[in-house]
Amino acid sequence: MIFETPYQFIAIEGNIGAGKSTLVNMLSDVLKAKKIMEEFEDNSFLPKFYENRSRYAFPLEMSFLAARFNQLKKQLVEDKLFGEPIISDYIFAKCLLFSQNTLDDDEYKLYRQMFEIINFQIPQPDLLVYLHAPIEKLQWNISNRGRVYEKKIEDNYLQSLQETYFKYMNSQTNTRVLVVNCAGLDFVNNTNDFDFLLQAICKDFPIGMNYL
Repeated sequence: MIFETPYQFIAIEGNIGAGKSTLVNMLSDVLKAKKIMEEFEDNSFLPKFYENRSRYAFPLEMSFLAARFNQLKKQLVEDKLFGEPIISDYIFAKCLLFSQNTLDDDEYKLYRQMFEIINFQIPQPDLLVYLHAPIEKLQWNISNRGRVYEKKIEDNYLQSLQETYFKYMNSQTNTRVLVVNCAGLDFVNNTNDFDFLLQAICKDFPIGMNYL
C-alpha cells in the first residue's frame, strides 16, 4: 500500500522519552520523506546540565538555539528540499519551551530576545504531531534507552515540560496540531498501532488542536 501525506513539512514533538526520533525514522521510510534529526548527542553541555542545572542551563540552551537554527535553516531554507515531504523530530520553538523550564527570569528574558530575532527565518510545520505519554511511561522509556546522563531526570521536570508544551500548542491559532495519546499505543512493536498512527498523519486536519 502506498501512503501519501498532504503535508510538506511535519514535525514530531513530545516530552523526553516520548519516542519522537523512533517515529520519525519509521515514518520517513514509509512516506519516502527526508528526515531531520536533532543532533543533541554531540552537545557537551548536556551531561553537565544534568549534574549542575543552575550553572550550565544558559550555555546549554544557547548551544541548542544555535545548533537547531543552523540545522533547520540549512535543511528547510537553503537546501530547498521541497520536492519531497520532510519530517523533523523537533520544532524550533522547542528552544523556547525548554528554556522556560531551565532558565531564571533574567536569563530567559535575554534568551527570548535572541530567539525572536531569528525565529521568523525558520518555516513552521504544516502539521505538528505531539506524542503525549504518562510520566511513568516516559521514565520507563528513558531508563530503557540507557543514556547515563538522563538517569537524574525527575518526574516534576517532565511534568513541567508537559504543561509547557500544552500551553504552547493551545496558543498556536494558525497551526495544525495533532495530539496523540500514547498511553495505550505501542507503535514500535505493534504494527496495528503504527498503521493507525500512519493513517492519521495522512489525513487533512483543520487548523487548531486535534486529538487522536
